[in-house]
Amino acid sequence: MALITFSSPMHKDKTVYAVAGSHTQTILALAKEHHIPIDFGCQEGNCGTCLVKVSSVDGKRAPMGGPLNVREVAALTELGHITKAQIEQMYVDDIPPTQWRLACQMIIRDEDILVEYPSK
Repeated sequence: MALITFSSPMHKDKTVYAVAGSHTQTILALAKEHHIPIDFGCQEGNCGTCLVKVSSVDGKRAPMGGPLNVREVAALTELGHITKAQIEQMYVDDIPPTQWRLACQMIIRDEDILVEYPSK
């Protein structure tokens, strides 16, 4: 099981267990399940409202989360959080090129992560 710590300047940090290996549970789904107030809009990866910063709890390694999908690439590009060069490198390395992710798109894996989000 993975430990996911949600952190916001306006709320007390909350750490929850996530079932690793489901390959379906997103950060947003886990947040909603535990009443963590991450803002969201479309839940389809198009609007960018659920933008979060994801990092390793120990800060020593990049998150293992899978590569960005097409919708996430488009939203992060529009928001200015990813460059064309980073996108191209992602397809070579098969790892996410940025800490910025969309909570509705990032699938939780077997790793302990810190998810930072602005409050509503």
